[in-house]
Amino acid sequence: MANRSNKSDLLGEQQRMAAPELWYRWGPYLSDRQWGTVREDYSADGSAWGYLTHDHARSRAYRWGEDGLAGICDIQQRLCLGLALWNHHDPILKERLFGLTNTEANHGEDVKELYYYLDALPSHAYLKMLYKYPQQAFPYDRLVGENARRGFDDPEFELIDTGVFDDDRYFDVLVEYAKSSEDDLLMQVTVSNRGPDEASITVMPQAWFRNTWSWFKDSDKPVLIGDGHVVGVENADDLSDVHVYADSPDEVLFTENQTNTPRHFGYEGETPYYKDAFHRYLINSDTAAINPDKRGTKAGFVHRLNVQAGGEAVVRLRLRRGSTSRSFVNFKKVMQSRRDEANVFYSGLQQGIDDPEARRVHRQALAGMIWSKQFYYYDVEEWLDGDNGQPPPPASRHQGRNAQWRHLNNADVISMPDTWEYPWYAAWDLAFHCLPLAQVDPHFAKQQLKLMTREWYMHPNGQLPAYEWNFGDVNPPVHAWATWRIFEIDREQRRTSKPDDPGDLLFLESVFHKLMLNFTWWVNRKDTEGRNIFQGGFLGLDNIGVFDRSAPLPTGGYINQSDGTSWMAMYALNLMRIAIELALHNPVYEDIATKFFEHFLHIAEAMTNIGGKHIGLWDEQDQFYYDVLNLPDGNGGHDPVPMRLRSLVGLIPLFAIEVLEDTCIDQLPGFKTRLDWVLKHKPKLAAQVSRWQEHGKGETRLLSLLRGHRIKKTLERMLDENEFLSGFGVRGVSKYHEQSPYVFEHAGQRYEVPYTPGESSNGLFGGNSNWRGPIWMPINYLLVESLRRFHRYFGDDFRIEYPVGSGQTITINDAADVLARRLCAIFLPDHNGERPVFGGHAKFNHDPHFKNHLLFYEYFHGDTGRGIGASHQTGWTGLVATLLKDLADTSSADARAT
Repeated sequence: MANRSNKSDLLGEQQRMAAPELWYRWGPYLSDRQWGTVREDYSADGSAWGYLTHDHARSRAYRWGEDGLAGICDIQQRLCLGLALWNHHDPILKERLFGLTNTEANHGEDVKELYYYLDALPSHAYLKMLYKYPQQAFPYDRLVGENARRGFDDPEFELIDTGVFDDDRYFDVLVEYAKSSEDDLLMQVTVSNRGPDEASITVMPQAWFRNTWSWFKDSDKPVLIGDGHVVGVENADDLSDVHVYADSPDEVLFTENQTNTPRHFGYEGETPYYKDAFHRYLINSDTAAINPDKRGTKAGFVHRLNVQAGGEAVVRLRLRRGSTSRSFVNFKKVMQSRRDEANVFYSGLQQGIDDPEARRVHRQALAGMIWSKQFYYYDVEEWLDGDNGQPPPPASRHQGRNAQWRHLNNADVISMPDTWEYPWYAAWDLAFHCLPLAQVDPHFAKQQLKLMTREWYMHPNGQLPAYEWNFGDVNPPVHAWATWRIFEIDREQRRTSKPDDPGDLLFLESVFHKLMLNFTWWVNRKDTEGRNIFQGGFLGLDNIGVFDRSAPLPTGGYINQSDGTSWMAMYALNLMRIAIELALHNPVYEDIATKFFEHFLHIAEAMTNIGGKHIGLWDEQDQFYYDVLNLPDGNGGHDPVPMRLRSLVGLIPLFAIEVLEDTCIDQLPGFKTRLDWVLKHKPKLAAQVSRWQEHGKGETRLLSLLRGHRIKKTLERMLDENEFLSGFGVRGVSKYHEQSPYVFEHAGQRYEVPYTPGESSNGLFGGNSNWRGPIWMPINYLLVESLRRFHRYFGDDFRIEYPVGSGQTITINDAADVLARRLCAIFLPDHNGERPVFGGHAKFNHDPHFKNHLLFYEYFHGDTGRGIGASHQTGWTGLVATLLKDLADTSSADARAT
C-alpha cells in the first residue's frame, strides 16, 4: 500500500479518472437525511414523515441507509465517516441536518440549516463543504412554531430570520477531505469563530458501521476497537484492515449503532450502549452511555476547543488501510496537493469562461453535483414482506405504496436531486443531472443512465421508476434525449486524443434497446384512444394545470395533453437519432430509425387533427398550443374543450426537433429510400412536419412539430416580457394571467389558475412545488437547446422580433443566448453587486463570509429570480454549469469565425 500511496501523490485528476472505479470506492455517498424517507417507513398508513422523525433519528437505527453531517463512506455504505458538533448550548448533539417535514412547513418540507458544497473533484480526491453553526442554542422550537403559524401566502421562516447569526456569533465549520490513494482518506475540520468573543465548541468526527446485523437472524456484526488514538476494524470482510487515526483527541468514545429500545419501545435491548450514546454523554453527562471496553460499531473522536474571536482551530483525522505510526507526517502536503490539483483541473475545464464570478458559479454548481452522489438502498420485496429477524410490516402495505414494484432492488450510488429534501432518485431529474456531470465525469454520467434501464430498476412492463414515493408515477420521457446528449459529449471528449473515435456505441446501444421497451409502454398505456395523442398525468409539472392531472378529473373524461404528446414526439425523434447513429455502424438499425420517423409523423398529424375531427392542440384563435379536455359521454355532446391556459405545456412542442444532414442520410440507403417513399406517397402526412422537403443551412433537413409561422408565433409569446420572458428565464405560466387568471367552470364548480411567481399558493403535491409562474432550470435548458437546433437549420436569415414590440429582430441563436444569459444572471452579481438568487437579503449579498457561497435552488421567482424550494437542487439546477460552458464555447466559436 505504501508504494501505491507514494505513486498516487503524484497523480493528477485526469490520470485518476482514467481508472475511476478505484477512486469511486470512497466518496460523499452518505445521505444528508435518511429519516422521513419511504424506505424507513413501516407505518400502517404510509406516513413516512411521521414514522421516523428527526427527534427519533439520533436514537433509532436505520434499516436501509445512514445519514450524517459532511459525511463520506465506502461505495456500499458499510463504514461511514462524518461530523458531530456541540456548541455547549444546544439540546441536541448536531450529527445531522435539521428541517421541517412536509406538514410542518408552510410550503412543504424544508431544510433549516446553512451549508454549502464548495468544491469537489469527480474522483473524490478532494472535497470541501462549509457548515455554519450558531453559537447559541439552535432554535428548533421557534422554527417549527413560526412556520406552523404561517400560511401559503406568507414567506418561509428561515434560520437566518431567527437572529442566531446576528453580530456574527457563529462558527464556520469547513470540512475538507483529500485522498492520498484510493483507500487513504484525510479529513480536516477547520473551525473559525466569526463572533466578537471567545467561544467553546466540541468537534467530534465519527466513524460507524451501517446497521446490517439487526434485521436478520444470526447476522455477523463488524466491530470498531480502540487503541489510544487509533481505531481498528474487525469482522468486516475486505474492510478489516482499515484503521482510523485521530490527531490528539481529548478522548475516544464507543457505542453501538443500535436503537435505544428503552426510549422508543420501553424495554431493555441486547446492549446498554445505543446509537444516541454520544449525545447523552456530552450533553447529559451520562457516563454509563459509553462502552468502557473501547469497542462497538460507532466511535467518536472528541475535541473540546476554545476558539478566540476571529481565530480558528483545526481537527485532523485519517482513514486508511494498513497501520502506521506516521499518519500525519505528510498530511499537510497531501491536503495542499489535492487543493492545487483541483485548481488545475477546473482551470482546464473552464477555458473560455473569463468572468471570475461565472467561474465561481460553474465550479460550485459542479461541486454540488458531485456531493449529491449518494448510496441508495431499497429492496422493495423485502420492504413489503419484512425481515426474518423482525416483526412483519403491516399487512396494508401489500396493497399500498410501490406494491406493484416488487422486482425493484436498488443498492447503488446515484445522483440525487437534493441532498436533504430529495434524498432519493427521480428518473427525469437524473437525466438532467447527467449533462453537467458529463463535463467532469462522463463515465459516471453514462453509468447513471444505464442504471435506470437495468432489469432490477425498470419494470417488466417497460416503465422507468419515477421516485420512491410512487415508482409508478409518470415522468416526462427525457431519458433518450439525455442518452444521446451524453453520448455526444463523451464522444467529443474522446476525440481530443483520438479524432476518429466513434464514441461509446456499446453504451448507446444498450440503453437504446431498453428505451424501445419504454417507448412501447408509453404507446400502450398513455394513449387513451390509440390515436397518437398522449395523456401521461402530471408529468413532473405538478400543479401547473387546472386540475391535479395525476388524479381522476372532477369533470370525468380525460385531457389530451400538449405536453404529454409533445414529449412523445420528442421521444420518437430522440430514438430515431440514436438509431441513425447505430445504423451508421450496423445497417440493421435503419428500419428501426424509419419506424421512429414514421411514428413522429403520426404524432404530428394527430396534434393537428385529433381523430379526424379537425380539432388539434394548436389553437388557431390564440395561435398557441393548449391542452384539450375531453368530457365523458352523456355531457350533451360537447366538443373537446381547449383549455386556454398559457403555460409551459404550450412551449414544450418546441422540444420535438431534429436536424439531419444530407451527408448522414446518404450513408443510410434503406432509411433514405423509405423517407422518399413517404414524401411521395403520403404527402399530407409528410407536410405535418416543418420543412422536411426543403434544405436549410448547410444541406440540412428539419423535423419539427412547428412550421415557420407557428415557430414565430410561439416565440413571440415566449420572448414577450409581459408574458413568459422574465429577466431570469422563461416562466412556467404567462404573466398575462396575473391580471386575467384562467377560469374554467363546470357543473357549478369554478376552477382558477392565476400567475403565481413564487411559492405554491395551494396544497397540491404537499404545497412544496409550483409550476404556475416560477422559472425552472430544466425546461429552460431544453428551450435554449431547441432554439440552437432551429438556428442550425434556419441560419441567420430567420429572424424574430426582440424585444417584442420594439421592431428590432435577432437570430434564433441570439435568442438562445439571451435566454441562457438571463438564467445565468440568477447567480451572478448585478450592477449593485447583489445576486438575484439571494432575494435581496443584505447579509447573503454583502457579508464577505456569505456572499460568495452559493445555493442552487429547485426553482426561482418569476419576477425577481429569488431562489425557492429545495436549496441544494444542484441536480437539475446544476445545468447552469452547462449553460455557462456552452455560452463560453459559443462565444469562442463566434470569435474564431469572425
